[in-house]
Amino acid sequence: MKSDLKPNVVGIDIGGTNTVFGIVDQKGNVLASNSIKTQAYKELDDYMNALCDGIAQLVKDNCGMDKIQGIGVGAPNANFYSGNIEYAANLPWKGIVPFAKMMSEKLGVPVALTNDANAAAIGEMTYGAARGVKDFIMITLGTGVGSGVVANGQLIYGHDGFAGELGHVIVRRENGRPCGCGNKGCLETYTSATGVARTAREFLEKRANEDSLLRKIPADQITSKDVFDAAKAGDQIAKDIFAFTGQILGEALADFIKFSSPKIIVLFGGLAKSGDLLMVPLKKAMEENLMPIFRNKVNVVFSEMKDADAAVLGASALGWDAK
Repeated sequence: MKSDLKPNVVGIDIGGTNTVFGIVDQKGNVLASNSIKTQAYKELDDYMNALCDGIAQLVKDNCGMDKIQGIGVGAPNANFYSGNIEYAANLPWKGIVPFAKMMSEKLGVPVALTNDANAAAIGEMTYGAARGVKDFIMITLGTGVGSGVVANGQLIYGHDGFAGELGHVIVRRENGRPCGCGNKGCLETYTSATGVARTAREFLEKRANEDSLLRKIPADQITSKDVFDAAKAGDQIAKDIFAFTGQILGEALADFIKFSSPKIIVLFGGLAKSGDLLMVPLKKAMEENLMPIFRNKVNVVFSEMKDADAAVLGASALGWDAK
């Protein structure tokens, strides 16, 4: 970090359920954090007041606003260029929200924002597995599949600020699963946590004559964690679900590599905790679908950021350059 910077930044992760915020120093330590319930504030002004009051109190208790370089925000449908949150389906406030401008005016500190997966990529580049790497792709495997693409040390935003929606690349053209975005067959519908649960229900139905630990759980309540636990216990159907998921993700990563030739691909999120269950079939499918010039060059790694801190860390990294 540059020596002329103030010592700390604030990172904010806006989720559909909770908004988490924290103070982060130049080494990537989260000095203090707090949260508010996103859904508790149906009116934008009420939410903004509660969030800014919470941040002001946290900063006052720990370092003082004069020690804050800037504020970084990660949010769904956030546009880095405009500072707006635009038509976010899972947030209470609809339409276009001039979030960065509103917050900056309230707190008197520069604010920058981007979408949550891009924030994770910036965090990984600043504090995590992609430190010193100028070409990489971040894939977040959570409720959905997000991505951030970094090339030549720069996050790719595209002309409108929304580049890098790799979770909505269509991976199954025939009989693809319906996706919340309106298309069918998106990567997200297969390799997110919810996608794994969908695969589990499909496999259990198709293989009705086979025993499985997953049959002890009502089909509509199966989670990706249940599939992981069953696979670790040796359940064949559960292991096959991970093999299927890893194959689809590996095939997709092979396509992504052809686009930007990354040095590494970083996987983050709940599914990344499945380790070799996901990684072994993923790497096999990826290498099999690469052109010879790309084979055995790209390392797929798991994020080095702690789950509890990652969202705030990723967002906070934007704060160092906020204007």
